[in-house]
Amino acid sequence: MSDLRRILWIASFPKSGNTWLRSFLARYFLPDAGLDINALRRFTTADVRQDFFDRASGRSPFVAEDFDEWVEVRQKAIRLIAASKPNMHFVKTHSRIDAVGPHPLIPPDVTAAAIYLLRNPFDVAQSYSRHLGFDLDTTIGMMMNPKALNASPTRIFEVIGRWDGHIESWLGAPGLQRHVMRYEDMIADPEAAFRAVLGFLGAPVKDGPLRKAIRETSFSKLKKQEQEKGFIERPAHMEAFFARGQAGSWREELTPAQVARLRQAFLPALERWFPELLDETAEVAARA
Repeated sequence: MSDLRRILWIASFPKSGNTWLRSFLARYFLPDAGLDINALRRFTTADVRQDFFDRASGRSPFVAEDFDEWVEVRQKAIRLIAASKPNMHFVKTHSRIDAVGPHPLIPPDVTAAAIYLLRNPFDVAQSYSRHLGFDLDTTIGMMMNPKALNASPTRIFEVIGRWDGHIESWLGAPGLQRHVMRYEDMIADPEAAFRAVLGFLGAPVKDGPLRKAIRETSFSKLKKQEQEKGFIERPAHMEAFFARGQAGSWREELTPAQVARLRQAFLPALERWFPELLDETAEVAARA
């Protein structure tokens, strides 16, 4: 049997920079193709692709009868995704690493490595709220829910769980080759962040193409493409997928009570991954 450890996961809690990283990688590795945000699936795929579930189930379209059927079909769909290209390739996921009964959601036997993206939960909350079409308090509740799921209309699920549990599932997975990126660092110094990920991938780093790929995948460029062509990954209720693209916009959008709620729920993870926010969020939370 051929080795299917071909998947390079691009993994993140939703709204943490996954689309930006995929766009950069596509622009860097396929410089002559240009960048069309609506053609990212030609470069990367995703573990929720309907067509793979259709093939795995033998039904078109596949509509899961229930969560358990989706879990079983996912096992075959993931292996079809792994086998869809002859070499290692990128696959987007928002799933946490977990198992449902005997079925791993991120099977080690198809996994080569992972790039994991983090973003502070205060900024995630306001961006995820727009993405879901929920108010901020409901969204924060979802971020704190260890059983949180997202689902497509055909009941292809994403098992997400808590924000901090998602991080721990990926960064605590034994034996997983991984590279960790913070969205805030990507904003502050994109050249250093993207140079590091290319190093992890063992790819040659060429200064000119690197800087051109960064320019061509800037937030303003991606936003302009969406305005001109639309974006197939934008939920129907969203006015724009590329809304702000900033670090720290939580300061204008979250109330002190919301900051306090997030801070209390995720303090150990904040201490490890975002210590620079501890003092400021404590001051804001104290006004609640």
